[in-house]
Amino acid sequence: MKLSERASNVSPSPTLAITAKAKAMKAEGIDVISFGAGEPDFDTPENIKSAAIKSLQAGFTKYTPSSGIDDLKAAIVDKFARDNGLEYQKNQIVVSIGAKHSLYNAVLAIVNPGDEVVIPVPYWVTYPEQVRLAGGVPVYVHTDESTGLVATAEMIERALTPRTRLLILNSPSNPTGGVYNRKQIEELANLAVSKNFYVLSDEIYEKIIYDGNKHVSIASFGPEIKKLTVTVNGFSKSYSMTGWRLGYAATEPEIAAGMSRIQDHSTSNPVSFAQKGAVEALTGPQDAMKRMVAEFDKRRSVIVRKLNEIPGATCATPGGAFYVFPNVGGLIGKTGNGKTITGSDSLADYLLEDAKVAVVPGTGFGAPSYMRLSYATNMQAIETGLDRIAESVAKLR
Repeated sequence: MKLSERASNVSPSPTLAITAKAKAMKAEGIDVISFGAGEPDFDTPENIKSAAIKSLQAGFTKYTPSSGIDDLKAAIVDKFARDNGLEYQKNQIVVSIGAKHSLYNAVLAIVNPGDEVVIPVPYWVTYPEQVRLAGGVPVYVHTDESTGLVATAEMIERALTPRTRLLILNSPSNPTGGVYNRKQIEELANLAVSKNFYVLSDEIYEKIIYDGNKHVSIASFGPEIKKLTVTVNGFSKSYSMTGWRLGYAATEPEIAAGMSRIQDHSTSNPVSFAQKGAVEALTGPQDAMKRMVAEFDKRRSVIVRKLNEIPGATCATPGGAFYVFPNVGGLIGKTGNGKTITGSDSLADYLLEDAKVAVVPGTGFGAPSYMRLSYATNMQAIETGLDRIAESVAKLR
């Protein structure tokens, strides 16, 4: 018996794989420092946990509407108006089991077999796989450091064909931390309207942004682009609620209805009491999130500095999220422990073996000469881990 082509053709997530490998080594008593997981190391704020506990104690443990409870949708509507200048109704909101689920529902609702989906490179590892699962065709737009690893409207336009259905936009970006500025977003909005394609805007790192950068939602540039946009966000990153599995999307009523129908027959509703915690996340104090971002900013400075001190590696300062994406092309071709570094995959293997440090190869993000490190870990781990990497790289010849 064989698996379906759909299951056979999906690649495993390299970020989850490297994190699992590091955890397995730790379980064996090996002192591994991991820069793999895209998960804040802070606890969920107490007020959010208390709201969920209170709802549990009150017996709020039954099925809810598939697309989310009414008071959470109302809080999301208020959030979009307050933070993004976007007006939505509750029937335009779909709450799902994580932002990843929201993205997948959107792809399934918009993309037909054979449709082309434009994806800037580097990309989050899941985007191409979701497109392929829907029968779509990923079309890659390769960026470089001259544009800060973000795609310009001109670059996107060159990739368009009559089969183009959707652009996936991610700002701040995973894996690069790159932030599209207002002018870049506006030019992409104008292009989408003029060429009539949808935009799936992944804004999960919206609140984790530095240096006076301001997040801009592409749907805010007028009614025409708003009709073509599905805006996805969630609670995992900003509120350190990764295990709660809650994300949401805002879009036109017919797309929202399609996403909701898909969810009806796949997962049904998100967890009831987790949704009550999410209401508190959006409506309660935001101080814990602000403190978390301030700490990320300190870590960012340290990890960028230490990476740039390593010969053969160069690292731009990210404008958002909690990742760095250093170019390690200067290390390719070198040899250590009897093995030649042929790309970021072999470099990641070498660092895990020699330095006991886990990093994520850039190959899974479409950029084999780069690697991703998450600084969503404590400062001591960052300093010790980067010292280990530097010592290990110094052995390469």
